[in-house]
Amino acid sequence: MYEFFIAPFAEFDFMRRALAGSLMLAMSSCPVGVFLMLRHMSLAGDAMAHAILPGVATGYLLFGLEVLPMSAGGLVAGVVVALGAGAVSRFTVQKEDASLAAFYLISLALGVLIVSLRGSSVDLMHVLFGTVLALNAAALTMIALICATTLLLLAIFWRALIAECLDPLFLRSVSRLGTPVHFVFLGLVVLNLVSGFQALGTLLAVGLMILPAAAARFWAHRIETMCALAVATGFVSCIGGLLLSYHAALPSGPAIVLSAGAIYLASVLFGSRGLVRARTSQHRHRTA
Repeated sequence: MYEFFIAPFAEFDFMRRALAGSLMLAMSSCPVGVFLMLRHMSLAGDAMAHAILPGVATGYLLFGLEVLPMSAGGLVAGVVVALGAGAVSRFTVQKEDASLAAFYLISLALGVLIVSLRGSSVDLMHVLFGTVLALNAAALTMIALICATTLLLLAIFWRALIAECLDPLFLRSVSRLGTPVHFVFLGLVVLNLVSGFQALGTLLAVGLMILPAAAARFWAHRIETMCALAVATGFVSCIGGLLLSYHAALPSGPAIVLSAGAIYLASVLFGSRGLVRARTSQHRHRTA
């Protein structure tokens, strides 16, 4: 038991850094994922994850594989895409999902093109899929700051976020916080995607945000409980994925996301609101 579960983290610094970084990512991104899911914006989160790629790639092109320039570039690109898609949906006939899809496709192609101007296929894989086992002190500091910022903003705007999530028209009718809270939330999404790209890459960063939240939906009704379960699921996914990566010599980022995916599929089937429970309840009603 010790050799399998404890030894990898006790004996290797890179495993401890990977564990610390991934757990902080789960702590900040999983609650954001719950709100993203309840707003029916899960695919929008995926689009935003791709949207940061041109900024990350530009930071890489100018400064190499440095955390701060790539993160700053990703943050700028994410904000530009969020504001651009919002403006298109507000001032034209196109809906927000279509405008996000358009911006996402443009961003993805532009980011890949920028990386290919200077780097190799290895560099492109690093940007797209991350290297959680190579997290350094600068990356951990950035992840910790974004985690602290996310938790602080969630605590401050908690009630407003719930109200805006469940009934945005009501919140806008009784308070001026409706629009600012929406942009605060989009900012949190972008921040956590920027935080996650270094570990999981721009393509998989949204996985740790959405899959634990989607799994928690099959076990809880209250938002507070969903957030707690999502964070717990994220923790288990990170630990399980890192151990799977270490013992089976698999890529760490995909292993973490696949661990979260396995928990999600189990929740779909066996959760208190899952398929098996629903079928059992239907059978009991028919035989009663």
